[in-house]
Amino acid sequence: MTQGGRPRFAAFLAFLTEQAEERGKSEAAILAETAPHLAALVAEDDWLDEAFARPDAGRYQQHLLFCDPLRRFSVVSFVWGPGQATPIHDHMTWGLVGMLRGAEISEGFALRSGVPVKTGEVRLEPGDVIALSPAEGDIHRVRNAHADRVSISIHVYGDDIGRVDRHIFSPDGDVKGFVSGYSNALLPNLWGRA
Repeated sequence: MTQGGRPRFAAFLAFLTEQAEERGKSEAAILAETAPHLAALVAEDDWLDEAFARPDAGRYQQHLLFCDPLRRFSVVSFVWGPGQATPIHDHMTWGLVGMLRGAEISEGFALRSGVPVKTGEVRLEPGDVIALSPAEGDIHRVRNAHADRVSISIHVYGDDIGRVDRHIFSPDGDVKGFVSGYSNALLPNLWGRA
């Protein structure tokens, strides 16, 4: 994390913390108010530490950047190697996805008689933000739009997403539970001191 980017990321976390303190705010209001702040964060690509931007040849990486101690929100970097993708899955909490580097494709799905049916897709480019809401349908599959380079997106969730019981949906309707966990063992040093 560069010195210039640290204050911007710290200010984003301060905003999320202040918002979490406001009781009774609707999910729609949280998403609407947070989206422009995430868009401003991902509009500048000078703040993500290289340790949380490295791809893995075997699978995409989900790095925890920050988790509120009361699990009211978490911020995660997703690092997509060339051609990497998720299975079809849900989140069980609200979320926002902001594109930092490269591009990704998010395919939306709805369950029809228990089978996931594609409802559309969106391509995210740097600076773009999309919302995920269980109330609106948050089942999707995500893939790196590039076959020859890394893409990175920043996600904000309304819980500690690495600990949430979620679901993977196979194309034929089988459902499997999972908890994603995180790829990193250590958190970033947000204060820039050794």
